[in-house]
Amino acid sequence: MFGKRTGGPEVKPKAPEVEAPEASPVPEAPPPVQAAPPKPVEPEPVAAVDHSALFGDERDRYNETKQSIFASLVEAVDLTELGKLDSSQVREEITDIVGEIIAMKAMVLSSTEQQSLITDICNDVLGLGPLEPLLERDDIADIMVNGAEKVYIEVDGQIELTDIRFRDNAQLMNICQRIVSAVGRRVDEARPICDARLLDGSRVNVIGPPLSIDGATLTIRKFKKDKLRIQNLVDFGSITPMGAKLLGVIGACRLNILVSGGTGSGKTTLLNALTAFIEEGERTITCEDSAELQLQQPHVVRLETRPPNLEGAGEITMRDLVKNCLRMRPERIIVGEVRGPEAFDLLQAMNTGHDGSMGTIHANNPREAVSRVENMIAMGGFNLPAKTVREQISSAVHIIVQAARLRDGSRKITHVTEVIGMEGDVVTLQDLYTYEILGEDENGKLIGEHKPTGLRPSFWDRAKYFGREQELVEALGM
Repeated sequence: MFGKRTGGPEVKPKAPEVEAPEASPVPEAPPPVQAAPPKPVEPEPVAAVDHSALFGDERDRYNETKQSIFASLVEAVDLTELGKLDSSQVREEITDIVGEIIAMKAMVLSSTEQQSLITDICNDVLGLGPLEPLLERDDIADIMVNGAEKVYIEVDGQIELTDIRFRDNAQLMNICQRIVSAVGRRVDEARPICDARLLDGSRVNVIGPPLSIDGATLTIRKFKKDKLRIQNLVDFGSITPMGAKLLGVIGACRLNILVSGGTGSGKTTLLNALTAFIEEGERTITCEDSAELQLQQPHVVRLETRPPNLEGAGEITMRDLVKNCLRMRPERIIVGEVRGPEAFDLLQAMNTGHDGSMGTIHANNPREAVSRVENMIAMGGFNLPAKTVREQISSAVHIIVQAARLRDGSRKITHVTEVIGMEGDVVTLQDLYTYEILGEDENGKLIGEHKPTGLRPSFWDRAKYFGREQELVEALGM
């Protein structure tokens, strides 16, 4: 229930089980007598106690005990001084002090319960409190905190409610402030919305009171410790080996790519995987709202936008970053997410010798991605004829890779689409690879297949120029 790493599964039942009678010995005088016989049977009610945590009885008693000990700890030591020590020293100090507090308050706690309390308090002092066990798990894609009482996670494409709880909304808000302050930002009533990131690159969004009525809402888009590569996407069934080979040829031929998809479809993960095809000698500059991309090449410059200060000054927008990139002798420019007028500057860069540039965009299909880029340019106040804008798009963007999250929670690359030019006033597209849903199995998992369309790509000569003609033939099954 408390989600601690130490003690494994037994931490969950034992903390509340013993705590219930012992935390308030005076009013519960009869229960201690009753609690003695059940001890041999203690493993039996484990599941019941853990799941009944939602009712709050044992959890509340545990939290009261922890809060009491934590309050005494705060009085006894200066937490800012503890913060200057390394984590192992802090744990030793806290272990000693908590042991003294327990003895002084005459609390009866088992060693397992005591370790659980120490781990909780260490997480509160040094880390992100109750969220620490979730951050340690590598199978979680998203952590969604809806106030102090509700914490949801996404595992294997499915959202589930956890038994993780915060003491109160004040503790939750304190953790949110700790996260955003680490990257030089702030969140409070004057500025209740903030984007930030964790040290591992995981994306964080905070929206607090008064905008979030039931307490602060914290959303963490968590990345795996080991960055996914194209081969991992093949193993997951997101694309076939032939499709992966096609993406490899596209990357090696320095084609400009837009990764399109809906929210949670895996655009950033796919973009990070595509950067593996960048050669080590190339100078690459990334522009992001929150730095998430982790390129493996040695020559990478990472840039990040900056929100305005309290006076409304000092803002650095994505457009400012993209325009400045052009003065930094980039060979490739990668925009984490194209969502505004910076689309025009990115197209300009793609058209002026920065081949192999990439970006992501929110769209449901390749055709819609082209329309979205057109709309973003219009948002920037550029008074250009629609045909001129479309000509810019058709000449700048070579490939649109469409990612999608299907209804069974799986993520697939559904289209690898080529932008081949203009026909009249319309941008012409042709699919090179598509994903077709054939049905679903008895477990509700969708069954489908990736297959090449058999069309000859217009970048054939370019592939020949880079010596990738044979790979292209194999990838397209021609």
